[in-house]
Amino acid sequence: MATRIILNETSYHGKGAIASITAELKARGLKKPIVFSDPDLVKFGVSAKVTGLLEKAGVPYALYTGIKPNPTIENVKSGVKAFKKAKADCIVAIGGGSSIDTAKAVGIIAANPSFADVRSLEGVAPTKKPSKPILAVPTTAGTAAEVTINYVITDEEKHRKFVCIDPHDIPCVAFVDPDMMSSMPKGLTAFTGMDALTHAIEGFITKGACAMTDMMHLEAIRLISQSLRAAVANDPKGREGMALGQYIAGMGFSNVGLGIDHAMAHGLSALYDMPHGKACAILLPTAMKFNASKSGGKYRQIAAAMGVKGVEAMSLADARKAAIAAVEKLAADVGIPPDLKGVLKKEDVKFLSESAYADACRPGNPRDCTVKDIQKLYTSLM
Repeated sequence: MATRIILNETSYHGKGAIASITAELKARGLKKPIVFSDPDLVKFGVSAKVTGLLEKAGVPYALYTGIKPNPTIENVKSGVKAFKKAKADCIVAIGGGSSIDTAKAVGIIAANPSFADVRSLEGVAPTKKPSKPILAVPTTAGTAAEVTINYVITDEEKHRKFVCIDPHDIPCVAFVDPDMMSSMPKGLTAFTGMDALTHAIEGFITKGACAMTDMMHLEAIRLISQSLRAAVANDPKGREGMALGQYIAGMGFSNVGLGIDHAMAHGLSALYDMPHGKACAILLPTAMKFNASKSGGKYRQIAAAMGVKGVEAMSLADARKAAIAAVEKLAADVGIPPDLKGVLKKEDVKFLSESAYADACRPGNPRDCTVKDIQKLYTSLM
């Protein structure tokens, strides 16, 4: 069976990557960007690293800062209004997954007005036209939204998140510059980094995995395992390794899907406003234990990529345990809580489990599961 692989048209990597943004705008004939960025990035001068380049080049731009950590339907609607009011021809999205996901939804609706009802974008939306051009500048090393065909929106009214999958939404250019990530605090660095590791591991074992994405995911696991601790300490080499590792993970999972970890994490962040990466990180060892029996020999490869010594000589069962232990050790080292005590409420488990089962990520899980299975996983972390 043929495998479809979709990636950015263009991406720039490494220190100083953002310097190419004005040349890309000019080469594409784009004259009026609207910059999407969250208020804190504007307040602390992070966005100015990019807007300063636009100003120096004489590129007029508008600024939209109505971004929430878990972007909502209302954020998207107000973003569409801002795009139209600015008479913009493209979006420069500066930030983590929140800014870039909001830009994707806005860009899609601006190009496909019949999808103005944001909920109509859930799942695989049959849009006809590519998004308005998006030039993405990530400031976190985790979501890889700058290279994926996915985005996630929160429905506050229904207390849930929904995943949108659309090849038309992928940013045309990504500027993956570790300097843009240097201001991330330790906690955010840890959460987003573990989200990237979750992408790599889930993408590696998902039902849709293929040889090409397996190569991507194993290299991402290696880079993230080597770099995350240093990135949390704000070491430049750690930042650089994470910037590349999370992007490579995004290249992979965007094309083959994820699993129950992400399906379960979406509900936690929607209901409790928990950072998405934190939710993924807490769930990861539990999800790996659940999926171990359907992973074949892949956990041995995960353990090896994470630097576990002697894994080749281990029994399959021990190799699987070693992979899970390596993930638990990395999570503990960067300050991830081991469970959901004090967060997850017993009365919410049924709703969360049903939401996770209905989530677009769940069908890709390597081990089939039921709502009751998911209930047990949530309950085990209380």
